Amino acid sequence: MPQSRISVLVLPVVLAALALFPWLNPPIYFVSLLFVVFMYVVLATSWNIIGGFAGYLSFGHVAFFGIGAYATGLMMKGFHLSPLGTILSCIPAGIIAGLIAVIIGYPCLRLRGPYFAVITFCFAFVVDLGIKNLDVVGGPEGLWLKSMNLPIGITRSILFEAMMAIMICSVAFAVWMSHARFGAGLRAIKEDEEVAETICINASKLKIKAFAVSAFFPGMAGGIYAYYLTYIHPDIVFDVNISILIVLMALFGGGGTWVGPIVGAVVLTLVNEGLSTFVRAELARIIYGCLFIVVITFMPNGIMEFFRRKGKTEKL
Repeated sequence: MPQSRISVLVLPVVLAALALFPWLNPPIYFVSLLFVVFMYVVLATSWNIIGGFAGYLSFGHVAFFGIGAYATGLMMKGFHLSPLGTILSCIPAGIIAGLIAVIIGYPCLRLRGPYFAVITFCFAFVVDLGIKNLDVVGGPEGLWLKSMNLPIGITRSILFEAMMAIMICSVAFAVWMSHARFGAGLRAIKEDEEVAETICINASKLKIKAFAVSAFFPGMAGGIYAYYLTYIHPDIVFDVNISILIVLMALFGGGGTWVGPIVGAVVLTLVNEGLSTFVRAELARIIYGCLFIVVITFMPNGIMEFFRRKGKTEKL
């Protein structure tokens, strides 16, 4: 049986098992762990749209995640949304994040290389400081959200399904994009933007679209994450370490492919969980820094490409 047909048969079974998992009364720890894995798959896959396919390394993507979280929190409080309404509010939260990406991207995407990386990194800091100085969003004290009036197990299961749905949508978009003209145009920009423009690719318009979509899914994920925690604080949702981690995940798995960020997010989320549990925070940062250096130096195209080439070499 061809590998593609096997994948088509296995994938629905895996997704059904994941969807059923939280309703089987497992320990809440494992539900929360899978929830975080789904979240990082969304973040890494979304970052890959602008960072992997187009080659514009953004180190401030956590800003869109935090914007989505605060947008959902404010809509919940301002409009007194029901639990279902709060979950659905992640969609306008994602749209808000995408619109802000368009506004920021229009001037910033004129920059390239380290200049773009630095300006996006600064953008995350600016948004973080701005939120901390706005009393309307809770300022430095954060924002509390009302939880569902349901047992905690059911509440977490519902939000688990919501995050899984966002993950499926983000991955589906990445798969479609990798085979569509949209993805081909971004790859051309990554290879040589000037040459891409000579073959009638509107690089500016394409980059802004990619940046907006890459912000939309983190905005949605941030909204669900905020409702999951029932508490939002700038130090949580604008943590720059999240930005660095999702970049590392995408590059570790393989930027510019749809499967690479998934592999990177799953593997490094589990590694991060292990380090957080058994290793001091300072040592964990050192390990991640070393891992970043190893990936960039020895696996610039990601672990998937590394093992693919190694397999070909062994066959020869």
